[in-house]
Amino acid sequence: MAEKKKFPVTPVIAIAFIILFIVLCTFTGSIMNARGTLWALLPPVVAICLALITKEAYSSLFIGVIVGGLMTTSFHPILALGNITTAGITDAVAGNAGIFAFLAVLGMIVALVNKSGGSAAFGRWAQTHIKTRAGAMLATFALGVIIFIDDYFNCLTVGSVMRPVTDSKKISRAKLAYIIDATAAPVCMIAPISSWAAAVSGYAEDGQGLRLFITAIPYNYYSLLTLVFIITIAIMGYDYGSMAIHEQNAKEKGDLFTTGVFEGEQEEVQNEKGKVIDLVLPILFLIAVSVYALVYVGNCMVGDDWVFDPTQKMNLGFIDAFSNTDSTIALPFASFVALVFTIIYMVCRKVLTFKEAMKCVPQGFIAMVPAMLILTLATALKNMTGILEAREYVGSVVEGASGSLYSFLPAVIFVIACALAFATGTSWGTFGILIPIVTAIFPVGSVLGTIGISACLAGAVCGDHCSPISDTTIMSSAGAQCNHLNHVSTQIPYALTVAGISFVMFILAGFIQNAVICLVIGTALTIAVLFGIKYLVKEKPATAETKAAE
Repeated sequence: MAEKKKFPVTPVIAIAFIILFIVLCTFTGSIMNARGTLWALLPPVVAICLALITKEAYSSLFIGVIVGGLMTTSFHPILALGNITTAGITDAVAGNAGIFAFLAVLGMIVALVNKSGGSAAFGRWAQTHIKTRAGAMLATFALGVIIFIDDYFNCLTVGSVMRPVTDSKKISRAKLAYIIDATAAPVCMIAPISSWAAAVSGYAEDGQGLRLFITAIPYNYYSLLTLVFIITIAIMGYDYGSMAIHEQNAKEKGDLFTTGVFEGEQEEVQNEKGKVIDLVLPILFLIAVSVYALVYVGNCMVGDDWVFDPTQKMNLGFIDAFSNTDSTIALPFASFVALVFTIIYMVCRKVLTFKEAMKCVPQGFIAMVPAMLILTLATALKNMTGILEAREYVGSVVEGASGSLYSFLPAVIFVIACALAFATGTSWGTFGILIPIVTAIFPVGSVLGTIGISACLAGAVCGDHCSPISDTTIMSSAGAQCNHLNHVSTQIPYALTVAGISFVMFILAGFIQNAVICLVIGTALTIAVLFGIKYLVKEKPATAETKAAE
């Protein structure tokens, strides 16, 4: 059989860029003054559309950055190049330095655990104790819920621990990435002790942030119903959309990827000396040290600065310390301590020699390079939209709409927050701009005000969950070692399903204003929708085989 020709990706990118250039030239008058207008959302839209069309993340993000750089300088090429390299790439690397360190060190720990045979031993243990695919999915879900401290930490830790389990049960990497992503930001957004709770607290006035966050939890439909969705779909053993193709290929052919592979994929290592404790102990130590580090750093933060002087260290309570912490400082600190512990432990256990342990250091770093590169480009793109004042434009739209359809406003806020977080790839930036507007629109302490805050937070999580340029989405791909665009394309139908149900619930909540009743209705509606989709969408095995062959 003749080899099938691959789709020409490069010409598509070129044609798309030429069409974009023509459009820009046509509307040059308005684009020259793009700041604070609808045009400010064009760069992320270009990047997202190109990524979904070409299935290639790096060039799509880079083209989006170029478009943003040109727009920030009224299409002056030299000035645009300066903006791209400084405000874009350089600031992105500087701003993510702590996260890069955490990613790299965690990759090293994962490499050590794999080399020691700990991951393989855990996989063998899981094969005897976790009997079904549903059990493996629910175990992954449970671990994701338990690790609620920070979404970055959640994505990478859950992925490294559960990959051997889900692989042994022939669960696709796309499904694993979805479960990780769906139990990262959504769980952090309903956990009072988390880096997300701390971020929300910082955006509210008069020290009322944590109280607002806690009272908003029962109305945060996207986060809560996402958890219901995962449990239901795991028990049903049903998938739809492109996820169904990935899952069918995994079950029937043992193909965990369907198309593409994770570029940092590490080789399977056989080490008969490895035991389950060689995986569990380093992870538990990392969790314990991370919690301690988050609290310690919270006690040492004065404003945005970390004070090293022990005499100036505050004695804040556990929750107050979390509200004051900086995870970009605490998590790298914790990961370095855990790395040293893991090396010493592996050498003392004699499952690795010191030389073998040192070889794992560059291997772990290399495995995380693709995630770091995508995160750099995505952050550079966010920086460009920040210069273009995209969030301020959306904020003004929300504020202007507050005079009409008052009870419907939570649903409107949810949609706007979704769109803004999807386009900019940041949930924190989204609720950072919208929370002050929501608190100004609704009376503080009112039920409708609480629902409005919940809609803002839920929409930010939803948009972040769907966005291919979101750092959480990127790290979920890295944690599952899944091709990034496979993860994005398979999870969007699921995320949009829950988003649609959440939109309906925010409409109802604006009138019912009872958390228990609305949550019961939302749970029942989520389960009913899944059974309805299963009834209406018939599985087509031939389609899965055809697409796998392609």
